[in-house]
Amino acid sequence: MAFKSGDQVEVCSKEDGFLGSYYTATVVSQIGTSSYAVQYKNLVEEDECTPLTEVVKADELRPMPPKPPFVSSFCYLDMVDAFDNDGWWVGKITRKKGCNYYVYFDTTRDEIAYHVSRLRFHQDWFNGNWIITSKKGVV
Repeated sequence: MAFKSGDQVEVCSKEDGFLGSYYTATVVSQIGTSSYAVQYKNLVEEDECTPLTEVVKADELRPMPPKPPFVSSFCYLDMVDAFDNDGWWVGKITRKKGCNYYVYFDTTRDEIAYHVSRLRFHQDWFNGNWIITSKKGVV
């Protein structure tokens, strides 16, 4: 998929320690046929004021997923994205306690509690379509 300057995208990081995370960005420009310069919405330069701009490969970009409807509950093993450390991290629901859902992350083997407002169903961009992982069970 080709992007143009100004397009809102998510960058799927493939760097160690960031695998399985997505960061909101704006395309600044296309560089050659397989790279783009992007400016992140939430990531900043070392000065902690200037939005981070970097060059990423085209296969690390996807369009912004459609805004999901408000979700007040999730089920056991639902694939979700949890908003943490300025990005969305892919995990699965393992349990619920009060308003918090515990999310397990395969990449780090961590289980962390999140308020429902910081979660969304995980969606994959596949062959030009958004695919939502189905529900697995009850928490």
